[in-house]
Amino acid sequence: MLVYEFVPNGTLFELLHGKSNCRPISLGTRLRIALESAEALDYLHSSISRSILHGDVKSANILLQDDYHAKVSDFGASNLVPIDDTQVVKVVQGTRGYLDPEKCAIFTDETSERKHLASYFVSTVTKNKLHSLLDQEIVTNKEKVIEVLHEVSGLAVWCLSVRGEDRPTMRQVVEKLQQLERFYSSLIGLEKVEEETEILLGESTPYCSSDTSAFHSTGYSSVLEIETRLPR
Repeated sequence: MLVYEFVPNGTLFELLHGKSNCRPISLGTRLRIALESAEALDYLHSSISRSILHGDVKSANILLQDDYHAKVSDFGASNLVPIDDTQVVKVVQGTRGYLDPEKCAIFTDETSERKHLASYFVSTVTKNKLHSLLDQEIVTNKEKVIEVLHEVSGLAVWCLSVRGEDRPTMRQVVEKLQQLERFYSSLIGLEKVEEETEILLGESTPYCSSDTSAFHSTGYSSVLEIETRLPR
């Protein structure tokens, strides 16, 4: 008999595409899930003597604990590789729509563009239509939050480069997501401070207000600028 850990919140796929009455998923939670998933893959790729290439990373294989911390699962398509190997030869396998762009002709077959998530995403983002892809739960007109969304989409496009050597390592992905998570957390903290100040002054505004003055008042102009001022 096999005994597995019980993961009460199901998969990321179910969270994103499940029942409509599920509670909204904040951008902060989404960033944390992405970061923890990337950290798991980084560990598999570079922190053990024989790297493990998962081979089938998708939202249905990201499990969520009761506090929505992420666990990467389903290693049926994985492959063990000595950590100093630079090339891997294996049978291409995985889930259609999530395959390595270098292992399938998705970017040269225009008729199937909409059938492959990677090519459809890259095409939409490069046409400056990112807004059409965003979940309405995180759509906002707050300038700094929009900046975070564009940074995340830019990272995703980088990860979807056709040639493997043009893509970031998982360590680079982790570092970028850590930077974005810290930046976003600082925005939320600043917003709460502004809200509490307004309450004390008797000029309270709703938490979901579209007013962006709280962000402009910080004097930070970009993710990288605020990142340099955050505590380590």
